[in-house]
Amino acid sequence: MQDRYSRQIVFYGIGEEGQAKLSRSRVAIIGLGALGSVAANNLCRAGVGFIRLIDRDNVELTNLQRQTLYNEQDASSPILKAEAAFNHLAKVNSEITLAHVVAEVNAANIETFIDDVDLALDCTDNIETRYVINETCVKLRKPWIYAGVLASEGLTMNIIPGETACFRCLFPNPPPPGSYTTTATVGVLNSITGVIASIESAEALKILLGSPDVRKTLFRIDVWNSSSNYLKVEKNPGCPVCGRHEYEII
Repeated sequence: MQDRYSRQIVFYGIGEEGQAKLSRSRVAIIGLGALGSVAANNLCRAGVGFIRLIDRDNVELTNLQRQTLYNEQDASSPILKAEAAFNHLAKVNSEITLAHVVAEVNAANIETFIDDVDLALDCTDNIETRYVINETCVKLRKPWIYAGVLASEGLTMNIIPGETACFRCLFPNPPPPGSYTTTATVGVLNSITGVIASIESAEALKILLGSPDVRKTLFRIDVWNSSSNYLKVEKNPGCPVCGRHEYEII
């Protein structure tokens, strides 16, 4: 462990005790696209002891512009992202346990994917799925990290049940299906996906380690116009999810 993680162990926020704690930690990554491939790679190399990789899609040629775990051979096969990610990461770090799941995460199956982990990472591009993740994590009192990107802009927020606002506090009402833009319509830069996934990965380490430096604000950045800001999201006492604990979706 000393050699592999030496540059991480000497970092003041981790140390030998922290590295050992990471080796005992368990994470679920929901979505293995642009965000998930970077986050999975980061946490694998950081030595998180168990990582569950969840995705339903095949690797496609359009993915290669930003999804860093895959190559042209994967896209031409085609191969499922969960399988390709597992194959690649298994060659990166044999000291951790990887599990890959081919599934569409929904209200019926999500608890089976996150019940035994310490943290869930939202790396989806699906708004509806985020409401499912939010309700389930609040119900199970599991921390999770929201992350989203579009065009050159990205958002990320740590959601820690009992401490922070939840996703429903931030976005009280889901937008009507088909009413919002997507990466297929407005595009996305690989620079923003890398930035947001790396920030999400850093916050994941802090949460797993119980660091006092866990960010409690929503972070927004636009890499094209060079702007960024932090927004404090207040807990809504009347929030159906974290306020009244009414789980309408799950």
